Amino acid sequence: MTQTLSAIINARLPGQSGLHRVEISAGRFSRISVQADVTPVAAGELDAAGNLLLPPFVEPHIHLDAALTAGQPRWNQSGTLFEGIECWGERKATLSRDDVISRAEQTLKLFAAHGIQYVRTHVDVTDPQLTALRAMVEVRDRVREFVDLQIVAFPQEGILSFPGGKELMREAVTVGADVIGGIPHFEFTRDYGVESVKLLMDLAEANDCLVDVHCDEIDDPQSRFLEVLAAEALSRDYGSRVTASHTCAMHSYEDAYCSRLFRLLGKSGLRFVALPTENLHLQGRFDGYPKRRGITRVPELLDAGLKVCFGQDSIRDPWYPMGNGNLLRTLDVGLHACHMLGMERIETALEIVTDNGAAALNLAEYGIAVGNPARCMVLNGTTPYEVLLNQSPVLASMRDGRCLVQRAAPVHEVAGWN
Repeated sequence: MTQTLSAIINARLPGQSGLHRVEISAGRFSRISVQADVTPVAAGELDAAGNLLLPPFVEPHIHLDAALTAGQPRWNQSGTLFEGIECWGERKATLSRDDVISRAEQTLKLFAAHGIQYVRTHVDVTDPQLTALRAMVEVRDRVREFVDLQIVAFPQEGILSFPGGKELMREAVTVGADVIGGIPHFEFTRDYGVESVKLLMDLAEANDCLVDVHCDEIDDPQSRFLEVLAAEALSRDYGSRVTASHTCAMHSYEDAYCSRLFRLLGKSGLRFVALPTENLHLQGRFDGYPKRRGITRVPELLDAGLKVCFGQDSIRDPWYPMGNGNLLRTLDVGLHACHMLGMERIETALEIVTDNGAAALNLAEYGIAVGNPARCMVLNGTTPYEVLLNQSPVLASMRDGRCLVQRAAPVHEVAGWN
């Protein structure tokens, strides 16, 4: 039976000293107070035992329709984005409602066990039947007690380059997509790519939808659709509702061009999603040595005041054969790959997979504050540094006052070693 909590005690809050008592009433945070000392746990209370209490993890970018399909019908031998799309095209032809729902729910259960309560999934709508999208709309309703799910209408094979692509995008909104996607760098020509960005922004505005575009997921330094997306967002005053995912080509841009680009990005207010594990695996496949790693300029974007979050992208699918649902693993890899292991970066690193993800999903009432839904998690560590060192699963995850997950901190013992 799920435990309903009245309070979380002996908790540390990020950026605040001492221990805190966080009270819950009617599924919302009702009072937050500083404790004078460690408090014994009473009935209906959860003891955080001095560990960090944070709002839930946010997974801002996953492909649930493709999850758990690695090796079906064949393995991606080249490890490239493009062969992955080919493999998925073959698997997509065999999709059924039950198949999609089963794999999506397995993956979401894995996420929930790791403290993730907010998920944005991209769903391929280059399918005349929209099989995966219709199934995912059902999933969104089935899991709402455990996870908030946003659905992106994602044109994997292009809006203009796929027959009937524009009509399918419009139908996807009618079926129930929350977010408008795109993939301009995969369109047949640059002109198609530019036009696709304008089309998707028009569709988003007309339906009051958020936007999340697979943008420049390629090593080509001439792939510059980010500037097109940012300019469109700026001209429409839509920036805080627009996310640019991947932006791998920025890894290959010259500094002189980036200097001009960042001026536009700052004005636009776009959100960014970096996918460290996926892009370390996919990018640089056409390089000799040295090989580009293809992750966008995360520290530079953060220093420019822009919101950047990390996502997993794939869980065992044609593009990425690994993945375990633990965002701390993704964060750890991203900090290493982006040269972000200075202590000042580590101290704010958890924001990348919490607050910044919430900004990308445009979440309201997110965070540990009086009046907000009582959604939070206890991590294994008293500081962000300890949490990252421990790399342990969450100790507890609470949703609207209900305890979804609770586990003991791991104990490292070796028989006979005193």
